[in-house]
Amino acid sequence: MSEQTQAANKNADDINVNKSSPELKKHTFEAEVAQLLHLVTHSLYSNADIFVRELVSNASDACDKLRFEATNDDSLYEDDGELRIRIAVDEDAKTITFTDNGIGMNEADAIENLGTIAKSGTKAFLDKLSESQKQEGQLIGQFGVGFYSGFIVADTISVESRKAGEPADQGVRWVSDGTGSFTVEPINKATRGTAITLHLKEQYSEGEDNYLDRGKIKRLVNKYSDHISLPIQMRKEVWQEDVKEEGDADEQASAGGEMVLTDEWETINKASALWTRSSSEIEDDEYVDFYKNISYDMDAPLAWTHNRVEGRVQYTQLLYIPKKAPVDLYTREQQHGLKLYVKRVFIMDEAEQLLPMYLRFVKGVIDSADLPLNVSRELLQESRDVKSIRDGNARRILTLLASLANSEDSDKQEKFAQFYAEFGDVIKEGLGEDMGNQERIAKLLRYATSTQDSVTTSFEDYKARMKDGQKAIYYITADNLAAAKNSPQLELFKKKGIEVILMTSRVDEWAMNFLTSFDETPLQNIAKGAVDLGDLQDEAEKAEAEKAQETMKPVVDKLKAALGERAKDVKVSTRLVDSPACLVVGEGELSPQMIQMLQQMGQDVPASKPTLEVNPDHPLIKKLESSEQSDVDFDKLAQVIFDQALLADGGQLDDPAAYLKRVNELLMR
Repeated sequence: MSEQTQAANKNADDINVNKSSPELKKHTFEAEVAQLLHLVTHSLYSNADIFVRELVSNASDACDKLRFEATNDDSLYEDDGELRIRIAVDEDAKTITFTDNGIGMNEADAIENLGTIAKSGTKAFLDKLSESQKQEGQLIGQFGVGFYSGFIVADTISVESRKAGEPADQGVRWVSDGTGSFTVEPINKATRGTAITLHLKEQYSEGEDNYLDRGKIKRLVNKYSDHISLPIQMRKEVWQEDVKEEGDADEQASAGGEMVLTDEWETINKASALWTRSSSEIEDDEYVDFYKNISYDMDAPLAWTHNRVEGRVQYTQLLYIPKKAPVDLYTREQQHGLKLYVKRVFIMDEAEQLLPMYLRFVKGVIDSADLPLNVSRELLQESRDVKSIRDGNARRILTLLASLANSEDSDKQEKFAQFYAEFGDVIKEGLGEDMGNQERIAKLLRYATSTQDSVTTSFEDYKARMKDGQKAIYYITADNLAAAKNSPQLELFKKKGIEVILMTSRVDEWAMNFLTSFDETPLQNIAKGAVDLGDLQDEAEKAEAEKAQETMKPVVDKLKAALGERAKDVKVSTRLVDSPACLVVGEGELSPQMIQMLQQMGQDVPASKPTLEVNPDHPLIKKLESSEQSDVDFDKLAQVIFDQALLADGGQLDDPAAYLKRVNELLMR
């Protein structure tokens, strides 16, 4: 007798179905689900195993939800408090059934949970999935649509469920072949919970991809779900020898036999939460497998930290740093966070209050001994204990990153380089968000400089290379490395051999508003305010600059008049060597790049006018002094010089056509 048949006979009284029920209702999937199912059934074949992981994970979540709800109403257990997950294989019917005795669903729940995708980010998931199916296993889990992975291997899925605490006649059956619609009908179901039955496609019920192989299912559970704290059970198999008839002619021959199923259910996973065990007892492979299960990431994590924190607040933290940035890293409204448990009772996924926003890429679990079981997201925001946990998590992650960055081990250095390539920009957000850890964050930052293109220089490295007499850390922001390296603002620094940090991320200028010094050395943006090289500029240079201010005053005044409202001021530059002019903004003012970025984000930006600095030794500027220049030609040349300085600074012209017209007219003279 097959396993499924035994199970059906044993539970015959559990489900009483009227197969010709007039209450059978047909529904159409919402458009996004239909699109998703088409992709699942036609494209996702590279890792069919993930359906086991996803359905076991969903069953575990259902049991966690029941345990949580039962903290306020233990009658929901219905005299069955031993939560579990069972997997049954029926070779004759070619089905696999995943059964849990968790929270269960009623008809409304089944229509909502299985017929629609409520989770935000579904469109992004579908777009990403359409681009490439290489990481579908990761994407399916990340976007909360794991149930539909069953259609990778099944041509029909039926779900029978009853919600805890509701009458037996409030059960529901949901059935779909994944082609655009599903049916629901009421059933009698004596016990709470959910049974999901997959009717396997032909190619997945034979050969190498045979999921009717009980040994294969066990191996997949051990691979993906060994850490699940609930027992995952399958029917026990025992060896049964053939019975010899009395007087058998060959009594010495060994008896034959076969493996047969019993009515006993055996647990096939460890059934203990990984984070509750001592780190000394856990192998690296177990940490990696656990990470893959909670993150739905196909890659191993870059690093992790597992600690029991004692003190005023007691909690266990198991935190992971991914190897790759998730697709929604910069989708600020997308929920991020850690799994929260209280005394091993699951409370919620994505508890964002447990991490500062700039560490939103971190995955893991927090198990608190002090928070109340009925804690809500609103209470988390107000809790002093949660703030203590969040601060502890931030310090632990930053310490872990510092240990990689400062290690002499080449493998750890390579891991930090990988981390920074993926998450360096998001870490910079912490300069403005986490003032208490600002120094720790600043020590992790890496940049290219005017003397080396690789993004490897830290502020500490830069300080160690500063010239004698240099009293500031000099930096410049730009849209990209090429623009930074060729900025006119660098000319004087190159001439004097002074290294300048090149910041080329969009977040840099915003972040540097919050970091004004490092290790008591001021940070100075060379494109803002006056250039003061202090002891690095000799007296002869200062005297020459003062002389130029006097001799160029008539031209400067005329430039001010020609530019009018475009420029805040016009000055003779001390920072230019080869370029005719550059734009400078005052300390605390927004640069053209920052203004452009804020405008692209749809924000209202206060009016800000730059100062035009001109190079008195450049032939183009000297041409302005010529008495042969008419007022009209002077005005055109002044506008062209300003526009070129704006372009060199990464800004955008308000009227490119007018600029080209002026340039063409000047070229034709």
